[in-house]
Amino acid sequence: MPKDKRSKKFGGMKRMISANDPRIKEKNKFVKPKEKKIDPQELNVHQVTQGSSALFFQYNTQLGPPYHILMDTNFINFSVKNKMDIVQSLMDCLYAKCIPYITDCVMAELEKLGPKYRIALKIIKDPRFERLTCTHKGTYADDCIVQRVTQHKCYIVGTCDRDLKRRIRKIPGVPLMFLSQHRYTVERMPDAYGAPK
Repeated sequence: MPKDKRSKKFGGMKRMISANDPRIKEKNKFVKPKEKKIDPQELNVHQVTQGSSALFFQYNTQLGPPYHILMDTNFINFSVKNKMDIVQSLMDCLYAKCIPYITDCVMAELEKLGPKYRIALKIIKDPRFERLTCTHKGTYADDCIVQRVTQHKCYIVGTCDRDLKRRIRKIPGVPLMFLSQHRYTVERMPDAYGAPK
């Protein structure tokens, strides 16, 4: 049987019903919204989010001893791996009293990691660590920390997570603490005299 030699039509358009076809029901008809005429005498009003009262330009006035360090799961795990006493190392870095804070999400993340991280769990159950209760759903600590830090700018965020660091750097006036060369380092904080330069 011979092949059909008719060529295919390229670029053929599908047939469409016109917008004012009688078969289209009234409720399904698309009505083009009318454009508002711009009045040159009318004032342009822009909505601007209010800046934090804690900031003096980029300088955070709420930071001061005793420092409040909000810690992430991997910050605690890396500290344990490097055999560092967390509270003592924080004080060595900032030359002041430090209060480490743990959210419920971080606690839940460490519990989920299983028996391998039981030492880290035992360390953060120390009475020197303050617990912060979470009201949101889920146990994703990064979102919780970012949300808490944007609301209250009195915290220094301790993390070794790249993504969380990137998110925190976008929030003005919040210092970052992380591990480098077996000691804690602070980023974006002018008063950290003990941190390596």
